[in-house]
Amino acid sequence: MKTRSLWILLLLTALVFSCKKDYEQKHDKAHKEHKIKDHQKRKHNKERKRKGKSTAQLKKELADKGFQIFDYVDPKTGDTVIMQQYFMAFLKRGPERSQDSLEAAKIQEAHLNHLGEMYDKGYADISGPFGDDQDVRGITIYNVPTLEMADSLANMDPAVKAGRLVIEVRPWWAAKGFPLR
Repeated sequence: MKTRSLWILLLLTALVFSCKKDYEQKHDKAHKEHKIKDHQKRKHNKERKRKGKSTAQLKKELADKGFQIFDYVDPKTGDTVIMQQYFMAFLKRGPERSQDSLEAAKIQEAHLNHLGEMYDKGYADISGPFGDDQDVRGITIYNVPTLEMADSLANMDPAVKAGRLVIEVRPWWAAKGFPLR
């Protein structure tokens, strides 16, 4: 009977230490993730301050340009986060895809030049294709004040004009100045 009790005691002890180790590993991982997020937010706020604009100045500048914004205070850091409305253009497979390979290549080159120009002029923040062969071919995120402006810029794309792509633009909110990771 003593041997059985001793085995049960040993098993329970092993179980307790095993659970404790698992808890510590999960806690350490969560703690590291929290530190990374805090670091990124501090970096974002330092970047904003380095550019010499206060939150109030940035809000006024965006509002004066016609951007839709709101802000909130992050409960973890106490920082004010400005949310801005962007416009996500979904580039979908268009009805006219009968061009020969040479013509399709010329249209694609003009399409990429158009997206590069949108980025260079500050109208688009990021563009890229999806990695599958579905009807939605890619996206562009426009950093402009209105849906109408985003739609107009997206429809200037040579691939849209040629009918190889069609555009669907939707409003999308994101924290102003936060980087992709």
